[in-house]
Amino acid sequence: MPGDADGSKRNRPYFFLSYAHTPQYEAEAGDPNIWVKKLYDSLCSHIMEMTELPKGARVGFLDQGIEVGSRWTDELSENLARCQVFVPLYSPRYFISEQCGREWWAFHQREIHRRARQVESRESAIIPALWVPVELAQLPPIAKDLQFHHSDFGEDYATEGFYGLIKLSYLNEQYERAVYRLAQRIVRVSRAIGLEEGPIHQDYELLPSAFGDKAHPPGFDVTVIAHCLSDLPAGRMRDYYGDTPADWNPFHPTSSRPLVKHAADLVQSMNYRVTISDFETEADRLLTTDRPTAPALLLLDRWTLESPRVQKLMAQLSRHPRPWISVLVPQFRDDLIPPERDQQLLGLTDRILGARKVVGSGYRSPNNGIRTLEAFSVELHKSVSQAVMYYQARAETFPPPPEGQPKDPPWRSRPGYPG
Repeated sequence: MPGDADGSKRNRPYFFLSYAHTPQYEAEAGDPNIWVKKLYDSLCSHIMEMTELPKGARVGFLDQGIEVGSRWTDELSENLARCQVFVPLYSPRYFISEQCGREWWAFHQREIHRRARQVESRESAIIPALWVPVELAQLPPIAKDLQFHHSDFGEDYATEGFYGLIKLSYLNEQYERAVYRLAQRIVRVSRAIGLEEGPIHQDYELLPSAFGDKAHPPGFDVTVIAHCLSDLPAGRMRDYYGDTPADWNPFHPTSSRPLVKHAADLVQSMNYRVTISDFETEADRLLTTDRPTAPALLLLDRWTLESPRVQKLMAQLSRHPRPWISVLVPQFRDDLIPPERDQQLLGLTDRILGARKVVGSGYRSPNNGIRTLEAFSVELHKSVSQAVMYYQARAETFPPPPEGQPKDPPWRSRPGYPG
């Protein structure tokens, strides 16, 4: 019942209105962001009428205190973790704002985890709104991927955006209609999705932007080595596997999706174009000793390390420094195996991949805490950042050295770089 839904969520804001603060023009009097506050107040008023929220309940959240260059606040983090719908207010300024990109990223992680834990749905808890119309070419990939028709709120709104409807008095009726329809959408999506609360991010400077930056490489490889149902070792449970390595789901039943798809979503949320592959099939490309074509993340099923074929591939991986390839070795906390078998696999993992510990990206083993889906996301973020850092060092182009000089590129002599 609608009342029950409202009752269970009354202490959580329905929506988080994310917008880029407009700096004050020298000759302008007053706060230029007052019109965003007008929109926010109207949305809150409509949502109060459309729901059974009691007096004093939090309807939405609007950050009015953080200016450009200010620090992330506990209140902002808490509302990003608890709000039911995220409403990015599109404008040209929005997509060049690092803070807006981080707000989008933090909320989008909750959507990715929802997809992992439930049946996949095309419905999104991100509802974009136009403040000022933005050309399609200005949108980052994560915004282009949203299936949303702004004309549903009216043709004038799609042409002018909320700012235009506010400032052009003859469009006042169209403004009221668009605000009302946005409020309706917020309430409907909140009830349909029922998004769970997420973690509170406090290390703002460490969060990536969902919009990326110009220094990022164009692509990222997510690759996997895992067993299939057809080649499981004795005693291994079938529940975690499928017909191909890409079907491996080590966090079953917490997750309903293969790990490689979940990882790809997490990497894409950092504004990379992701290629998914079977490591054994793509080994010649991924293990090249020439300049790499992209950073990579290898998801490794530790049970495969008993295979001589996989041991040979891992020996190749460790033989030359390839720190642009990060390795994650998850072990679900509820994957119950005999303690002696667990220690055997742990020792095998350390013996085969231990050499990579001297490399910056190294590998992250079960001892490092990849025992839950949440821990996996944390480790993936670190691994991706490190792989990209080393990729950028290796991918740089340099003029050829003078005749008779060593041909090793400059990263060979950088302090701390493993040679």
